[in-house]
Formats: sequence, structure tokens, C-alpha cells
Amino acid sequence: MTSVPAGEGTTGSEGDAPPSVLRRAVAASAIGNATEWFDYGVYAYLTTEITANFFPGEFGTLGTLLGLAVSFVLRPLGGIVWGPLGDRIGRQKVLSLTIILMGVATFLLGVLPSFATIGIWAPILLILLRVVQGFSTGGEYGGAATFMAEYAPDRKRGFWGSFLEFGTLAGLTLAVLVVFGLQTALGDQAMEDYGWRIPFMLALPLALIGLYIRTKLEDTPVFRELEATGEKEEAATGALKNLLVVFWKPILALFGLVIALNVTNYTLLTYMPTYLQNTIGLSSAETDTLATVGQVVMMVFIPLAGSLSDRIGRKPCWWISLIGIFVLAIPMYLLMAQGVGWAIVGFTVLGLVYVLQLGTISATFPAMFPAHVRFAGMAISYNVATAAFGGTAPLINDALIGATGDNLWPAYSMMIASAVGMVALIFVIETKGMSLKGRDIPGLAEFESAKAAKAAAS
Repeated sequence: MTSVPAGEGTTGSEGDAPPSVLRRAVAASAIGNATEWFDYGVYAYLTTEITANFFPGEFGTLGTLLGLAVSFVLRPLGGIVWGPLGDRIGRQKVLSLTIILMGVATFLLGVLPSFATIGIWAPILLILLRVVQGFSTGGEYGGAATFMAEYAPDRKRGFWGSFLEFGTLAGLTLAVLVVFGLQTALGDQAMEDYGWRIPFMLALPLALIGLYIRTKLEDTPVFRELEATGEKEEAATGALKNLLVVFWKPILALFGLVIALNVTNYTLLTYMPTYLQNTIGLSSAETDTLATVGQVVMMVFIPLAGSLSDRIGRKPCWWISLIGIFVLAIPMYLLMAQGVGWAIVGFTVLGLVYVLQLGTISATFPAMFPAHVRFAGMAISYNVATAAFGGTAPLINDALIGATGDNLWPAYSMMIASAVGMVALIFVIETKGMSLKGRDIPGLAEFESAKAAKAAAS
């Protein structure tokens, strides 16, 4: 994978955090992810109300979607800044900053004066807040995955790490439930007048809870060991340069996996409501029901997927998921076109196959980098790939359907992305049970030994 010296992979449990500390570390990571995706979910579900208040006119919806897109565009910049900083000053400090920035930016959007009150400054300020939100999330996800992975016991990293994505789905599901509940209770007019503000304001209490939990925890055992031995990066720019020059192979492998992961994620979870409304005429309430049922089922199975990866390995789980999506995408989309009941079945089947990727992210991705550049490696690789291929997936799918008239383009895009992921997975080292400590890539020593033994035997 890289030219750095191979380190010793270990499978022991020495130095594991006490159970109570581990649970707090899991909560600290997951609540940040939940806050992030609660914001994205609320913004997406309130497109109509945001357009009416901030972007009146013929191209209003385009302005609102620009606010969503800009937060994705800023994520790579956030990763470039926060990632190396997290390797230099610590994961806990950076995560405390990112969660409060996310929460405050989302809250301020909820109290922002509308276009009718302050004119053109309303959309300008909204875009600026989305910039802050995107910049902060650029450090949140990579940091949270690293934090959770480095706190988890080596033999149970898959199980404990799965709760990061449990937080993702919890945030999205909470967004659906809050918006739907307010729309039902207040009605369309009141929702447009003031009700849309309430969900955004709820993000601040979530962020403050997460901040409290994070500030009460020490940094990860892995980072503290780097500090104690004088092996952590002393300059953020040094970490970035070292990452790009020395560790370009794991960066490319991670990039390929993230393409598969996020094209499926945004096609299946974000674009699906729009797709079903436009193609088979489901109502907004029916698509909300489908999304909620499917996501709750996925939440139940995510810890099981993580636990399975602790038993059979990360790569087997990814192979099953990537091949499964490639084979099942077209049949399940054809099934979903038969009506709402079949749509729920098809969505759930694809969601459960996808869970084998989703539930193993925190065990797979951070382990692809050594400890001293882990935060940077995760944050930069993940966010660049997400911005390029994740956030753009709904727009590209919609454009291709419009241009070709073929409603199966979302299935095709998931298949293409899965094929890219399969190629990348060939170059990924299995890290089940491996220690994440030290300045060597986890599992590299075992990988090189096995390769040498195979070569000698042949």
C-alpha cells in the first residue's frame, strides 16, 4: 500500500477503555453525526418553505438548492483544514469546535430574517451560514469516525463503530419526523410563516449536548500514546504534505470506496422520495412513510452489520454489499415501480444490503491510515469524494432521467459506483482485530508477510 516501513499488527485488547468511557465516546461521536444529518434532512425537507422566505421569484428553488450544494462544496476545504489540525492538536479539541460551529450555524438559520424583512441580505446570510455549516462538517465526520475507531476495542471495532452511522440515520429520521409532525400540527400556511424555523433551532440543543459529552472525555488512547512518545505530527502542513506524498495509495483506495458508498447513499436515501413522487406518483406523505420505515429497519441492522465484520472481516462485508447492490439494483427499482407497498419492500431490501457498507465505515476507513495522519487521511479523502460524487448524485440522476426518459438511471448509477468500489476494494488491507496504534498502516505487516509467503509457495 505504501513505502513506509511495515508495522506490527496486534490483536490484543490491552489498554481498552472502560465500558462507561467507551459508551460516552460512542455517544460523543454519534451525536455529532446525528446533528449534521438532522440539519441536511431538515433543509432538504423544508425546500418549499425556505424558497418562499429567502428566494422568491422564478428561480427560487434553484437558490435554495444552491444553499444545500454549497455546504457540500465546502466540505473538502473543511477536511483540508480540520484533518491535519486534528492530527496535531488532537481529535477531541477539533470535534468540540466542529460540533458547536455546526449547531450555531444551523440555529442562526432558524432565526434569520426573511427576504421580506431585509431584502437581498437574507439569501446572502443564508448562503454564508451554509458555508460555515459545510466547512465545519468537513472535519466532523472524519474526526468522529477516527475518534470512535480509536476508542473502540480492536476485536469489537466494527460493532462499536457502527453506531456512528446509527447516528446518521437517527438524524435523518428525526428530521423527517419533526418536519412531518410540525406540518401536520400547524398546517401549510403557518409552516411557511414561522413553523419552518423550529427544526433548525432544535439543532443547537443537540449540539450543546454533544459538546458537553465531548469536553468531558479525554482524547483517544491512540492519540495520547502518540503524544506520550513524541510521534504525533507537530505541524498541520507537514501532516498534509506527508499524507499526499507518502499515502496516496490508501487515499485512492478510500476514494473509490467512498464513491460506491455515497452514490448509493444519496441515490437511495436522499433522492428516493423525489424519484418515487415523479415516477410512480407517490404523495409526499407516502414517501415520508417509506423513508422512515426503511431507515428505521436499517438502524436496527447497522449494529449487526458492524458485529458481523468483527467476525468475518471488513472486506467480506463490503464484497457482499457491493455485489448485492450491483445484482439487485435493477430488479428492486422495477419492483418499486409497482406501487407503494412494493416500493417499501424494494427500498428496504436495497437498504439492508447497503447496511453492510454503512455499518462498517468506522472500522474500515480510519484503519487505512497510520495514527499520525489518520484524521487528515479520513477527512480529506472522504470529503473530496463525497463532494464530487455524493452530493451531486441526486442532480445527476434527475438530469439523466430527463435527458433519456429512462427511469432506471438511479439503478445504473448505483451499479457503476459499486463496480468502482469493487476495484478499489482489491487494494484494501483487511484490518479485522488489528491495533490502530503507531505510525504504521494497520495490518500492513501481515499483508506483506502473506504476500511473500504466497510468492514463495508459488
